[in-house]
Amino acid sequence: MADKPEKRAGEVAAPQRLAIRVRGTVQGVGFRPYVFGLAASMGLGGFVANTGEGVVIEVEGPEAGAFAERLAAGAPPLASITSVELTPMPPHGYEDFRIIESQSAGGFTHVSPDVSVCADCLAEMRDPSDRRYRYPFINCTNCGPRYTITLRTPYDRPNTTMAPFEMCHLCRAEYDEPSNRRFHAQPNACPACGPRVTLMGEGAEGDEAVERVRTLLREGAVVAIKGLGGFHVACDATNPEAVRRLRERKRRNRKPFALMAPDVETVKRFCRVSPEEEALLASPRRPIVLLRKKPNALPEDVAPGNSRLGFMLPYTPLHHLIVDGFEALVMTSGNLSEEPIQIDGEVARRKLGDMVDALLDHDRGIFMRADDSVVKLSGPARFVRRARGYTPEPVALGSGGPDVLGVGADIKNAFTLMRGDYAIVSQHIGDMENYETLRFFEETLDNLKSVYRAAPVALAHDLHPGYLSTGWAVRQEGIKKLGVQHHHAHIASVMAEHGLKGKVIGVAIDGTGYGPDGTIWGGEFLLCDALGFERAGHLVPVPLPGGERAVREPWRTAISSGREAAGGEARKLLAEAGFPERYGEDRVGAILGLSGMKEFSPLSSGAGRLFDAASALLGIADENTFEGEAAMALETAAAEGESGDYPVDISFGETMKVDFSFAIMGLIGDLKRGVERETIAARFHNTVVTAVLRVVQKLSRLSGIGTVALSGGVFQNDYLLSRLEAALAGLGFDVYSNEAVPLNDGGISLGQAHVLRERLRAGDL
Repeated sequence: MADKPEKRAGEVAAPQRLAIRVRGTVQGVGFRPYVFGLAASMGLGGFVANTGEGVVIEVEGPEAGAFAERLAAGAPPLASITSVELTPMPPHGYEDFRIIESQSAGGFTHVSPDVSVCADCLAEMRDPSDRRYRYPFINCTNCGPRYTITLRTPYDRPNTTMAPFEMCHLCRAEYDEPSNRRFHAQPNACPACGPRVTLMGEGAEGDEAVERVRTLLREGAVVAIKGLGGFHVACDATNPEAVRRLRERKRRNRKPFALMAPDVETVKRFCRVSPEEEALLASPRRPIVLLRKKPNALPEDVAPGNSRLGFMLPYTPLHHLIVDGFEALVMTSGNLSEEPIQIDGEVARRKLGDMVDALLDHDRGIFMRADDSVVKLSGPARFVRRARGYTPEPVALGSGGPDVLGVGADIKNAFTLMRGDYAIVSQHIGDMENYETLRFFEETLDNLKSVYRAAPVALAHDLHPGYLSTGWAVRQEGIKKLGVQHHHAHIASVMAEHGLKGKVIGVAIDGTGYGPDGTIWGGEFLLCDALGFERAGHLVPVPLPGGERAVREPWRTAISSGREAAGGEARKLLAEAGFPERYGEDRVGAILGLSGMKEFSPLSSGAGRLFDAASALLGIADENTFEGEAAMALETAAAEGESGDYPVDISFGETMKVDFSFAIMGLIGDLKRGVERETIAARFHNTVVTAVLRVVQKLSRLSGIGTVALSGGVFQNDYLLSRLEAALAGLGFDVYSNEAVPLNDGGISLGQAHVLRERLRAGDL
C-alpha cells in the first residue's frame, strides 16, 4: 500500500463516501461481521448488506479510501472474493455503521460450501463450564453448515432450514453483538433453542442418545447416523465381525468402506500419510483422502484387496462426540445400493431398517443432500468424487456467455450450470439407474438454478440413447439441445477448467463411451477444440462376450482378447494362462465361440476393458463387483521400479490403431515362464504409457500441436497418470488434466456445457 500524504497542522480531511460491491463467496462466511468490525474500528459510517449478487457496502468518512484498500486483505478465511467495484458517492451524513436487512433482488452470489467445525467451537463444546458443552450443533461465523441448509439466497436464517428454531435471548445477544464470534452467524443455536438428536425407537435424546450410540458401536452394532448432508451407516472398523455384518447387509461386495478417525495421529497407525495428505485431511473441507494402507492395519473386509484406505476426520460436532475414543469407525453413505444418500429420519428408518440396529436422527433439516467428497494426491489433489466441502464452489472460466446446462453422464452423474464467468458443478448425484436418483438430480438442478438465478437457453447431453440423463434431456421442451460425444466432453472439461484455447491432442481413456458410429469407444486420441473433434486414433476394438456381462466378468474379455491376439491358437494361449483349470474347458470354448458372434459380443475400444482383461489373465481379479475393481487390483499389484514393457502394434494410417495383441501374448508368455505377477502388472502399465507416448508424438508431428489434455476414468490410475504426465512433459509437451472436477464421468458435464456454450458463441446451434 502506498504511503498516504501527511496532513498539514490543523487540516481536516474532507469526508469521503464510497459504494462498494463485492462479489464471490462472501455470504455465510462471516463477511458482514468482518466488514462491520473494520468500518467501526476506522470510525466510518454507512452500512453493509447481503444482496442477490454478493455484498454491498457504503462507507463514509475520512478513511473510506483506506477501508477499500484493506477490505480484501483481511477478509475471513472462508471468503473468496472475485471482484470489488468502487463507486464514489456524494456525502450522505451517516452517523454510524450498521448491518442492514438483506436485499434479494439482483443477479447471483456464490453459496459457501459446508465446512468443518472450527477449533474455537470445539474448545467450547469440550468445556464443562460452557453452556454449549457437548452440544452437537455448535457453530459460529467461521464454521458449520452452509450449502446443505440453504433454501435460497441471500444467506439469512429465514432462508435456511434453521428458520424454525427461534434463538433464545442468549443466542440472540451473541448474534447482535459485533464483537462476538457469532455475530450474524445464521445457524447459531444452543441446547435451549436449537436442534436436538434423537435415537429413534428408544426415546433417548441429546447427550443420552449420543452415549447410547457409542455403547452400541462398542458392542459391535451397525448404526445409522444423520450428519451434515445425509445419513452415514457406521460400525467399529476394528471389529471384524461388525464390518463383515455391515458388508453383508449393505450388499457392498468388495467396494471399500469410508473410514473416520478422531485425529491424524490415529490415521497414521493405519496408513502412510504425507505432509500434503495430512494437510488435506485436516483442512476445513474434510474430504475422504485415499491413503496407502499399512499391512494388516484393519480387517480385510474394510477394503478387500485394495492398497488404499479412505479416511476422513470428523467434521461436525456430532461426529467428534461419537468418534472420540474409537480408533476408527466405518462411515459409509446411508443409502440402498444405487440410491441417493438418505436425509429424512422416517424414510431412512424405512429404507435402512434391515441394514442397521439403531438410527440416530436430528431435527435440523437437510435441504441439499451431499455425500462426502473423495480425494487423492496424484501430483495435485484430484477428485474421485466432488461433493460436501467443495460444492457448489464454482469453476472460474475467465469469460462469460449465455446460461447453459450440461446434464452429465449416467455413471457418477453430476451436472453443470454455466452462469456468467462461472461453471457451477453440482455435487455428486450418483449413478442414474432409478427414479430416486433422477428426482435427486431434478431437485438439485431446481435449487441451483434458483440460487444462481440461472435460466439456461440450451442444454447438452451424452450421445448414448440408453442413458437416463439423455432421455431426460430429450424430453425437455422449449430449449435448444446438443448431443456431445462422451470423450470429446472429457477433453473439453480439461480445456474449460484450464482455459485452453485452440486445438489440443486429447487422450481420453475410460471404460465405455458411445461413439457417433454406434460402437463403444473408450481408448481415444482426439484432435479437438471446443467446437469439434477428429478421431485421430483409438485402441483396436475387442469383443465383449455377452455385452454388459463382460464388464461385470472381465475373464470373458480376457478370453476374447486371447482370441483376437492368437486367432486359431487362442485355446493354446489361454491354456498357458491356466484358463481351462480356472473356468473349465467347455466354458472357455463357449466364450470363445460367443466372441465371434457380433450380435452377442459388441466391439469395444475401451481402455478399461483392456485393463480388465490383463487383470483377469494374471489371476488378480476376474470380477467387477463395483466399477473399476479389476483395474484397481491390477494397479495395486504393479511393482515399483520395473521399467520393462511389451510390444504394441500401432498402425500409423489416417486413423491410428493401437493393437495390444502382442502385449497380451507377451504377458501370458511371462506368466508361463514364472515371472512374478507384480512385475508383469508393472510391465503392462509401462506398455500403455509407451503406446500413448508414441501415438501422441506422431500426432504432434503431423498436426503441429504441442498441448496434450488427459481425461477419463482410467487416468485415476496413479501409476499410469504420473508416469505418462512426466514422460510427456519430459518430451516438451504442455500437459493438462482434470483437477477442479473428477477425471471420471463426474467431470463430463463441465465439458458438455463448455462445448455447448462455444457452439452458441460461434452461432453453430
